[in-house]
Amino acid sequence: MKTETVIFGGGCFWCTEAVFLKLKGVNSIVSGYAGGDLENPNYYEVSAGNTQHAEVIKIVFDLKIIAFKDLLAVFFAVHNPTSTNRQGNDVGTQYRSVIMYSTEKQKKESEEAIKKINDSKQFDSSVVTEILPLGKFFAAEEYHQNYYQKNIDQPYCTYIIDPKLKKLQEKFENFLK
Repeated sequence: MKTETVIFGGGCFWCTEAVFLKLKGVNSIVSGYAGGDLENPNYYEVSAGNTQHAEVIKIVFDLKIIAFKDLLAVFFAVHNPTSTNRQGNDVGTQYRSVIMYSTEKQKKESEEAIKKINDSKQFDSSVVTEILPLGKFFAAEEYHQNYYQKNIDQPYCTYIIDPKLKKLQEKFENFLK
């Protein structure tokens, strides 16, 4: 098994976690906070928008099962990478689009993916996703982990996460567990 780690921020971590947990080759996901200047932030501090942390997921994946480029394809398909500090009704720097890479190859592939998206003009605006080196990561509180599975009948899951999972099923069926 050849594993790598990447951190993705694409809005609320409940959404991104639910999507990536469905993929073959994803060994583990932890929802958390990264990119800020406060040690050990909590949800309320990050939600207030004063720590500069983003809500993110830390993914450990098996390169023999899923390529990083495939993770990028899913990432860019399930959130709006052209929206600065916003995903839907979630507004603030904590909801920014960000990739925190652990290898130079991941950085290069991320840059190439963004260039390809921008060149294709598939969006009305350019991609604003930040590409940063993997820095400090702080796991979110336990009640945020596996949020969708624990709260599947909650309105947020029904109206926000379920459509993302449907899109995942339609576009990336061959990647699903």
